[in-house]
Amino acid sequence: MSRSMLSVDTFCRDAAGVAGNIFAFGLFVSPVPTFRRIARNRSTENFSGLPYIYALLNCLITLWYGTPFVSYDNIMVTSVNSIGAVFQLVYIILFITYADKRKKVRMLGMLMVDIVLFSVIVVGSLQINNFSLRRVVVGFLSCAALISMFASPLFIINLVIRTRSVEFMPFYLSLSTLLMSASFLAYGIFNNDPFVYVPNGAGTVLGIMQLGLYSYYKRTSTEESTEPLIVSFG
Repeated sequence: MSRSMLSVDTFCRDAAGVAGNIFAFGLFVSPVPTFRRIARNRSTENFSGLPYIYALLNCLITLWYGTPFVSYDNIMVTSVNSIGAVFQLVYIILFITYADKRKKVRMLGMLMVDIVLFSVIVVGSLQINNFSLRRVVVGFLSCAALISMFASPLFIINLVIRTRSVEFMPFYLSLSTLLMSASFLAYGIFNNDPFVYVPNGAGTVLGIMQLGLYSYYKRTSTEESTEPLIVSFG
């Protein structure tokens, strides 16, 4: 491949990665209204902290995959998941701050599980001296984590079809998910990295499904969601 073709591919890859980081920011800030309500009422009420615990682990695993210790030229994967991990950690701390004693203990316990699991993955993968094998092992873990996160909207899709209402599927959150997934799908293709483009390809398909359902059922919906749900990121 000529040098000019390589430079074009590199430019397209980096542009897709930057776009993915920008669109991901919309997902990271989506829980802000929820935490404003929690802070205002000084109570977590019936909200669950599990999505933030799981999202943190997802970000940490994918962040680790993007580092030079595991894969090449994946700085955009590292950056987006570093930012995502910070956001999720802040949300978890806020949740613990306003939770009752039982929820505090539970959340602290699950946070420790996240830390232990991530530490095991990091230390264990570094014991694999073969770089290619290390990349494959961590890549499969990252891919599995991303696909499971992208699959979470299936519950919402089922709810929309069952209730014939898009009340619990905010348009802009679904759009941000689609744009972020599509950006990292392109990033993974230009970077020739199946551990990036496969899960984000699945996320793109699900994002298109969500927007299609939103368009179809919008006219039967009576109100839009005011508390967006947590979904995946690239």
